[in-house]
Amino acid sequence: MSLLILGLVVFLGVHSIRMVAPDWRELQMRQRGVLIWKGLYTLISLLGLALIIHGYGEARMAPVLLWQPPLWTRHLAALMMLVAFICVAATYIPGNWLKARVGHPMLAGVKTWALAHLLTNGTLADLVLFGSFLVWAILQFRTNRLRDKAAGTVRAHLSLTRDVLVIVLGIAGTGVFMLFLHQILIGVRLF
Repeated sequence: MSLLILGLVVFLGVHSIRMVAPDWRELQMRQRGVLIWKGLYTLISLLGLALIIHGYGEARMAPVLLWQPPLWTRHLAALMMLVAFICVAATYIPGNWLKARVGHPMLAGVKTWALAHLLTNGTLADLVLFGSFLVWAILQFRTNRLRDKAAGTVRAHLSLTRDVLVIVLGIAGTGVFMLFLHQILIGVRLF
């Protein structure tokens, strides 16, 4: 469990720098250069992710059960994951309605993903992992929305075609991940 916690501190810590120390971040980018900053950011993020994966895998070998989720939560989680994948797709397609409305669909997707997994998993490791991501995403989303408001940021909605593309990609991503990749990457068969 200690590797999982360390990984979360490293990964979410580096992803929180803009939220908790924006001036320091800007200073580092000016002093080191944007490419070096992004390289260090990426390396530290990958280290944190590797620690999370390894630590979570270890914790799953000796689970500490906190609650037994009802069976119906699996169906709710599947629906929530569809929403999460649509949010992630909206992140990468400019000018769609969801991005114009929400502003930060990736964070909305992370919140939805984390909550869905909290509903269907009742171990201590799940609470630590998904609970940490949920709290981080809520705080980051709030910070980003306040920053957007202060800057007067307005995101344009360009076309219905982009909205349809977001939905199609979200559905396709959900299907591929649930039917194939979840078992391959996570080791848990969903269907």
